[in-house]
Amino acid sequence: MKPFLRQQLARYTDRQGELEFLLSREDIMKDMEQFLKLSREHTDVSAVASRWARYQQREADLASAEEMKSDPDMAEMAEEEITSATAELAQLEGELQRMLLPKDPDDARPAFVEIRAGTGGDESALFAGDLLRMYTRYADRCGWKTEIVSESPSELGGYKEVVVRMEGFHNGTGAYGALKFESGGHRVQRVPATETQGRIHTSACTIAVLAEQDEAEAIKINPSDLRIDTYRASGAGGQHINKTDSAVRITHIPTGIVAECQDGRSQHSNKAQALKVLTARIHEKDRSERAAKDAAERKSLVGSGDRSDRIRTYNFPQGRLTDHRINLTLYKLLQIMEGDLDDVVQALQAYEAAEQLAALELGIV
Repeated sequence: MKPFLRQQLARYTDRQGELEFLLSREDIMKDMEQFLKLSREHTDVSAVASRWARYQQREADLASAEEMKSDPDMAEMAEEEITSATAELAQLEGELQRMLLPKDPDDARPAFVEIRAGTGGDESALFAGDLLRMYTRYADRCGWKTEIVSESPSELGGYKEVVVRMEGFHNGTGAYGALKFESGGHRVQRVPATETQGRIHTSACTIAVLAEQDEAEAIKINPSDLRIDTYRASGAGGQHINKTDSAVRITHIPTGIVAECQDGRSQHSNKAQALKVLTARIHEKDRSERAAKDAAERKSLVGSGDRSDRIRTYNFPQGRLTDHRINLTLYKLLQIMEGDLDDVVQALQAYEAAEQLAALELGIV
């Protein structure tokens, strides 16, 4: 294990002792807010400290087994212990590295996935529909709840724009944590259904993945900064959707950010959902601005989320998906379009973790 990691882990052991002392003090026990805050920190710190203690114990076991090898009567037992300790140490080191990485508090949150058709006309709208299907299939695999928030269908199928909410956990992270690296430009190369001469066309969509914020965040928005418009929803939905002004559009006047919802059956539910999307977009704007300020110290290749970035190409003639940020190429495009996204998601998460670990070693994070 690298020396800088040992230094970091030693601090957790020291902090665990400090917290145990603080939590035993009467004045802290009487201050419930402070007591709960320190208790939560103690839980997190103890989880790391206990794994570090186990790592140190297994290191000692390994050293003892190495010494035992010189004794012919103990050599076989020593080899077994060496094999066992080495395997566990590798596992513990990986766990400890992940535990030391800075946590994004938004990772556990539900996500709004916004898909917009870009260059390519009707083919781009069809591709937007294919991307929506890919993400909803992935959500089904993960056991997430999905809900269309707003949609603008195109005439030939697909979508000019669609927003879907996803909620649930997969491999220990929430929908936002799993999908946050999907933000950016997605390019498709294929023969469109409307193409009569078999020529390959290139078109594109943009995706933005936003973390849904707590209701408390929405309350912080000054009502006087909002303009709320109602209108008659369009599209499928029967008589109700065509006869009532239930669709809602909310504009945040200071930033010009707009959110709308028309899929709920009541104006009240559409307003509540639109406000959630608006809050998520405002939060994302703030997050992007902070990330831009930090770029001089640490620029994450997979976390920029800039929609102007071309992050991925879907090449249907070759059955190939390429993520340009991490030079990942997979020849399983049809499976991926059916929602088999785990290889892509995990590769992006692993790359980001490696970046964070490198930054941690340099003292940037």
